[in-house]
Amino acid sequence: MNRWDDFRFTRSRPRQAKGGIRAQSKRGAFGESWWAKRWIAALEGLQLSARLQRGRSYARRGQVLSIDVGKGTIIARVQGSRPKPYDVTINVRLLSAADWKKVAGAVASQAIFGAKLFAGEMPQEIETAFRAAGVPLFPERGNDLQNECTCPDISDPCKHIAAVYYLLGEEFDRDPFLIFKMRGMSREEFLELMGGAGGDAGIETAPQEEHFPKEPLPASYEAFWTVNALPGDLAGSLPEAATAALPKRLGSFPFWRGKQRFLETLDSVYAAAAARAGRILSEG
Repeated sequence: MNRWDDFRFTRSRPRQAKGGIRAQSKRGAFGESWWAKRWIAALEGLQLSARLQRGRSYARRGQVLSIDVGKGTIIARVQGSRPKPYDVTINVRLLSAADWKKVAGAVASQAIFGAKLFAGEMPQEIETAFRAAGVPLFPERGNDLQNECTCPDISDPCKHIAAVYYLLGEEFDRDPFLIFKMRGMSREEFLELMGGAGGDAGIETAPQEEHFPKEPLPASYEAFWTVNALPGDLAGSLPEAATAALPKRLGSFPFWRGKQRFLETLDSVYAAAAARAGRILSEG
């Protein structure tokens, strides 16, 4: 690409996208976990093109309309300067079944690896297990990634592909096993393979729930429908409202499209609902 082509393409402004996926980071680095940062560092280390940096603004503006992560393939749609969104395809080099078996054996030999993976956390030392198997977890060479975009920019990656890269990095914070899926192995498949490669990898199974005998129903059906009087201080004894406790256990929403973080948005909703419930009880 000559300098005139670079100047011509960088001057275009994207059309405003509605309902696009927005990066949660407003400035600075993308991703919070080590594995998300490692993905971004690996891409930037490949020195693919200057467009990688320009993809940051696209990711933060919400120009990416959709991302679908499959085994070895990521399909996305990105709104650029033309009316029709661009189609982006990223092909990631898959690991062979033999490679995955070696990795599973190396991971299963370390109980701490299995414990963290079963808890949904990616242990930082897992890269050592991949290297011991002779394969990298993150892309290291240009041919590890094959990119296509329907935009007229011949740079690889273009800013539309780069925007998808950065949003994937943030999504790794929510689901670190997306890295495995991109390389050809789902979370369930890997955990099953790891169990076969090294037993239960030191993972203790959850204790069986105890079954207690059911309490018999009242002998009188009238007593069954009788409601005892509610205590007078019921409203005053309400516990302090928890802020989105259950959603926080589930984690962030995948590829969130709001301007505010998903859990932060729910916090305000929970607080308003708790205040409203308190007023209703106090008035009753």
